[in-house]
Amino acid sequence: MITKDRKVRISAKAIIIRNGKVLLMRARDRAGVYYLLPGGGQRNGETLHETLVRECIEETGVLVQPDQPRYIRDYVARNHEFAKYDGDFHQVEIMFPCAFVKKVGEPHEPDARQTGISWVSTARLGRIRLYPSLLKILIAPDGRLRGPLYLGDSN
Repeated sequence: MITKDRKVRISAKAIIIRNGKVLLMRARDRAGVYYLLPGGGQRNGETLHETLVRECIEETGVLVQPDQPRYIRDYVARNHEFAKYDGDFHQVEIMFPCAFVKKVGEPHEPDARQTGISWVSTARLGRIRLYPSLLKILIAPDGRLRGPLYLGDSN
C-alpha cells in the first residue's frame, strides 16, 4: 500500500504572563470569540526562538525573550471538533514561557481570524473559549505552569 506523505507544521507558541495576566490573541469564528497563544509556523532556517520573537512582534507588537519549552502538543485535526474545516491538518506546537521585554509597535501581520490581543487574568482562563483548552488547567489561577510536558493530541 502506498501512502501519501503529509506535511506536519511546526509551530512555536508564547506563554507571556505578566502581572497576573496572560497575553492572548483574540479571534472570531462562526461560534464567536475565542483566544489563542501568540505564535505561529516555523520558517525554513529559523530557530524556534527566532520564530517566537518574529511571530509575537507580528501578531502582538510585543518583543519577548523565550525560555525553554514547557509544553508540546500534537493537533491532528481529524480527531477534533474542527475536522470538517481543518481536513488533514497536523500541527506540532511547542509552547515556551516568554518574558515580556517591551512593546515595539502595533500588530502588523495578524492571523486571518485575529481581531486583536488581550491581557486576560490567569484566574479567568476557565471562563473563556481558549485553545488549546488544556491551558485552562495547565496555567494555574496564580500564573504557575503545571502539568506534563507532552500533552498528546489535544485541542
